[in-house]
Amino acid sequence: MDCIKVGDIALHYRACAAANGAATVVFINSLGTDFRIWDAVIAALNTDLGIVVYDKRGHGLSALGETPYSIADLAGDLSGLLDALAISKAVICGLSVGGQVAQQLYFERPDLVSGLVLCDTAAKIGEPDFWNQRIETIARDGLGSVTDGIMERWFSRRFRTSGDPLFIVSRTMFERQPVDGYLATCGAIAGFDRRADTGAISVPTTVLVGSEDGATPPDLVRGFADAIPDSDFQIIEGAGHLPCIETPQPVAAAIGALVARVAQKEHAQ
Repeated sequence: MDCIKVGDIALHYRACAAANGAATVVFINSLGTDFRIWDAVIAALNTDLGIVVYDKRGHGLSALGETPYSIADLAGDLSGLLDALAISKAVICGLSVGGQVAQQLYFERPDLVSGLVLCDTAAKIGEPDFWNQRIETIARDGLGSVTDGIMERWFSRRFRTSGDPLFIVSRTMFERQPVDGYLATCGAIAGFDRRADTGAISVPTTVLVGSEDGATPPDLVRGFADAIPDSDFQIIEGAGHLPCIETPQPVAAAIGALVARVAQKEHAQ
């Protein structure tokens, strides 16, 4: 079990070094999940790629740390991890709040980022009132009180009703999420708005969204992608908010294409 102290936060991570000069891809998980959501995507990628996955603070096996959080706090954890691993110019792949952490990392530490894969995310997700209401509900009644609604936002109806055991364990992963970490991360999302900066993203970028995403709907994500110069926007048909779980193959294909695009750009320079 790999872990490291970044500031006052103990982070749980897993890393595999790149081979034959290949790129490194860094994965950032979404709200209420841990890094296992990327397992099937990673299995479908080129095995020469370097891989870093980690549980952001307050999730999985990583420490809670002091609350409240900001997205800048979460990005600082990641930059500290990458510095400790001597990794720079990586392709950063973030889902939902993970995509917001990826954006913040790019703006704060562009030396660490060669390309972005931003999944089911935006420069601003929801209004503060929405997040504050969720925080109040969960603080009062627990995560179980919102589980059904969260599953409807996360997954397509087909997946939820298929009897697939992967849905069952995904639901269990959410219900076992540390509550304090979940609530603090909700607060971080509520305070994040980089819409004024989106047009300044200049690395190769792919933006993905599931066609059945109930948390960051396709129209929201399309508008976000349109604001990023020369970004590639793709809708993954039949997937919800977590296409890395429902439809890992097209996610892996999009990451592979972005890695190739980054390599082409670097070769041309």
